[in-house]
Amino acid sequence: MESLALYIHWPFCAAKCPYCDFNSHVREKVDHAAFAAALRAELAREAARANGAGRRRLASIFFGGGTPSLMRPGTAAALIEDAQRLFDPLPDLEITLEANPTSVERDKLRDFRAAGVNRVSLGVQALDFAALSFLGRKHDVGEAIRALDFARETFPRVSFDMIYARPGQDEAAWRAELRRALALAADHLSLYQLTVEPGTQFATLHARGAFALPEGDEAARLYAATAEEAGRFGLLPYEISNYAKPGAESRHNLAYWRYGDYIGIGAGAHQRLTMPDGSLLAARRHRAPEEWLTRVQRDGHAVTEEEALSPRDRGREALLMGLRLTEGIDPARIEARSTLRFDQAVDMAMLETLCAEGLMTWRDGRLAATPDGLLRLDAILPLLLN
Repeated sequence: MESLALYIHWPFCAAKCPYCDFNSHVREKVDHAAFAAALRAELAREAARANGAGRRRLASIFFGGGTPSLMRPGTAAALIEDAQRLFDPLPDLEITLEANPTSVERDKLRDFRAAGVNRVSLGVQALDFAALSFLGRKHDVGEAIRALDFARETFPRVSFDMIYARPGQDEAAWRAELRRALALAADHLSLYQLTVEPGTQFATLHARGAFALPEGDEAARLYAATAEEAGRFGLLPYEISNYAKPGAESRHNLAYWRYGDYIGIGAGAHQRLTMPDGSLLAARRHRAPEEWLTRVQRDGHAVTEEEALSPRDRGREALLMGLRLTEGIDPARIEARSTLRFDQAVDMAMLETLCAEGLMTWRDGRLAATPDGLLRLDAILPLLLN
């Protein structure tokens, strides 16, 4: 049976960023011991289900949030120990922690390294004072640079996030900003286009006309500039929003994009898990941290939705995820995960049209979006899916 990935959600942040629509919450006090015990309980429950047909191999652990670097390092250590005991960890088990570059979090990174974390992902977002202020970040440029430098000294693998298509963003300044960050930690870059998400503070401000975002060709130029600058440092695009040196790709996120099995524990976490009978169960947990905690303490889990995905849904999800990758998808993989023939999952006439228009292509038996196709992927996918 295939290996699986483990996602652990820590839902708390020191502050809510105005652009963020993630399941993150600000609390004055957090009962760390109670949340640690609940996470361990959910992990034990899901491991028992996943191992029903034999112990599963574990390829990666990812602490996400929220801000997981605000949890106690001892909590991370206990969860890592549990996971390695409950599953068969691969020799190169990847263990990632998301963190912000504030001095408070940076000072804890050495303890997380001792806990077993071997890859850190820093939410830098910008190396520009005005941009950091606009984005509501709690660190300044100096803190970000010091955190990148410290992370590179402390962890074998370092990734960082950047946000582009900010109001009034200049291409030349963006290139300089990227070069500065890549020179400090050139292993992996996750790139996010700034968008206005419903329910966020930015949505309210944008509706009032407080700011405008680059769109269309202007945003595309910034995106293209990113690939060029990343390439100067040996980072290649392997997913629509991610660049890495060969071998430094996020194994955890590749599990999602290649439509592998993953367990998700913690408030609001999702999962896709193949059961002993061959069914693929999609599950979601309660989003509110306090309600999640109450349910785990009462029931051993906080799953609010769980269903066996139909072959059609499995095929659609595998295509939606896999076509984000530069490597594209193997039709045999789609068929194996969905139990559908490839021509049942894909509109073959539309695929032929998209290939003729230069938006999709076949390479070595794999279907992939071209560079132009990746830029238009959101529009292409609804047309392609059967």
